[in-house]
Amino acid sequence: MSGTYSFFQGVERNFDKASVYTRFEKGILEQIKACNSVYRMKFPVRIGDQVEVIEAYRVQHSHHKLPCKGGIRYSMDVNQDEVMALAALMTYKCAIVNVPFGGAKGGIKIDPKRYTPFELEKITRRYASELVKKNFIGAGIDVPAPDYGTGAREMSWIADTFASLNPGDINALGCVTGKPVSQGGVTGRTEATGLGIFYGVREVVNVAEDMDKIGLSTGIAGKRVVIQGLGNVGYHAAKFFSEAGAILVGLAEFEGGIFSEKGLNLEDVVAHRKTTGSILGFPGATDIRNSLDTLELDCDILIPAALEAVITAENAPRIKAKIIGEGANGPLTPDADIILNAKGTIVVPDMYLNAGGVTVSYFEWLKNLSHVRFGRLDKRFSENQNASILQSFETMIGKKMDEAERKQIMHGPDEIDLVYSGLEDTMIGSYHEIRESLLTSGADDLRTAAFVVSINKVGVAYEQLGIFP
Repeated sequence: MSGTYSFFQGVERNFDKASVYTRFEKGILEQIKACNSVYRMKFPVRIGDQVEVIEAYRVQHSHHKLPCKGGIRYSMDVNQDEVMALAALMTYKCAIVNVPFGGAKGGIKIDPKRYTPFELEKITRRYASELVKKNFIGAGIDVPAPDYGTGAREMSWIADTFASLNPGDINALGCVTGKPVSQGGVTGRTEATGLGIFYGVREVVNVAEDMDKIGLSTGIAGKRVVIQGLGNVGYHAAKFFSEAGAILVGLAEFEGGIFSEKGLNLEDVVAHRKTTGSILGFPGATDIRNSLDTLELDCDILIPAALEAVITAENAPRIKAKIIGEGANGPLTPDADIILNAKGTIVVPDMYLNAGGVTVSYFEWLKNLSHVRFGRLDKRFSENQNASILQSFETMIGKKMDEAERKQIMHGPDEIDLVYSGLEDTMIGSYHEIRESLLTSGADDLRTAAFVVSINKVGVAYEQLGIFP
């Protein structure tokens, strides 16, 4: 990644390109684009027998809707530009999938691998207390979530710290999402982003008219897929694509990539990596020493699900995939976009495609505010209704259905069924909204069309707030 590339400026460049297809005046567009609040902090934490000064951020990009929403990442690459860019993308992402939040993002500039769990807990709790001090966290203010380098464990520490500093707040658990299920989390949150990527790409390849243009048949089955990144997002995306009949021909991690024309068994690759510490040397696969070269493999669908700016003007001409689904935030630079769009590649933008995480986070937040798990009120009612209908049907046809069919028909929805259903509906509806924008707005690619959809929704919200006398 070039040292001169500004992720935030890249986001602004995409925004500016799309804004010409909207009706809003310059002032409103400038307000939508601006980061409303940037909190940069430094705080001391005792690590071993030394005091370390930790650098951290929380950016609230937009207050057109509250609370603000966005993950917290732990990485040595964390800087203000990156956090601002990710916060801006969260605003547009939430608008696209009709989740009523403003965008935010947080980051702590540490390498989490260097610290023990106890030390990470001290850093996380101190960060949470700094956010509480400045009123930068709360169920109605700003709701963080996991991101690169964090997970359910860190979110539970944040929730506990917030609750201890706000005794009597019955909605304290709603201050953060991505928590363990035992602490107010929602079933399905772990795989949500990867599943959302699958639902989104599946919808793209189901549009026959668009597939004809790039010479592909409809449907996931038989499509050759390459995935970069075997973290939470990449792993689950690979899992759902494989289960749907796609052929996983390539996988990449930081140590390199592997390729097999016949297809890779995901679980076997994961087991191999656990044993050897690397995906390289996987039996029956060809090693690719430079991880980035994996992106250039011949395939139908490419999912970069690891880092930003991995496809640039330099390697974009060599990308062979016909569909690129942005699993990570900002894996393509604006210059790469131009090259790939000219080639006719369908680029499914991050701000739509990886919105599964925030969508299911929204469900978790609703669960925390309602204090009841999904399915509790209607599961038995549905099962009793289904049993009654089934009994009438069996009486009518004069024979019993087999046990497996009976179970399938009688099954009432559990929390995970409702979460998956809500996510699937969101990804399908949002894609067709973007595609409609592409066909009617004058935008010439899906990313610009997605920005148009977002700008229109956020712009209308600002107008309705009446803050422009």
